[in-house]
Amino acid sequence: MTLQGFVNLAIQSIGAPRDVARLLMSTRMSREALWTAFALVVVANATVYGLSLVMDPAPAGVPVFLSTAAGYLVVEAITLGGTILALTWLGRLLGGAGRMADVALLMIWMQALNLIVQAVTSVLLPLSPEFAGIVVLAGSAIGFWIMLNFIDEAHGLGSLFKAFFVFLLSLLALGFVLSMILVLAGFTPEGMMGNV
Repeated sequence: MTLQGFVNLAIQSIGAPRDVARLLMSTRMSREALWTAFALVVVANATVYGLSLVMDPAPAGVPVFLSTAAGYLVVEAITLGGTILALTWLGRLLGGAGRMADVALLMIWMQALNLIVQAVTSVLLPLSPEFAGIVVLAGSAIGFWIMLNFIDEAHGLGSLFKAFFVFLLSLLALGFVLSMILVLAGFTPEGMMGNV
């Protein structure tokens, strides 16, 4: 994909997310290509995050594993992988028929779009924290809209309300599982916050 093609598809994702979802799913990417794309978006997001830390170091209250690019990379990989699994399984449980490969591709594309927002925010933050905050809020709202449409298309639910329900349950399930993983790994709220 060329840079121009990437930009065009990103813009189209805002105005016609269902069309983009169908286009992406029609590519039927191989498992190897999906793993490569997964790794690329995770590394790219972690790199941008690391650069943002150089320009504006993490404050004292930030959890230890988010105070470095390497920590962010691990969290990003686990979260993205968990999101793909949760959306696939819970979507099927609620009557959807989505393939994990399709859900994975759409979530990977969501992370690519998030990369744009993250990069813009990193540039704006030192110049105007207020404007950067507005960009984050706008990006989150648009991302939520795209996400619901992607879930609906992937599972063929025929309803954004059902897609929202799948998203909500996936969010709760993912939060619970991640909390359990952190507890089993020996992290405590005090430890995650570092020496505050």
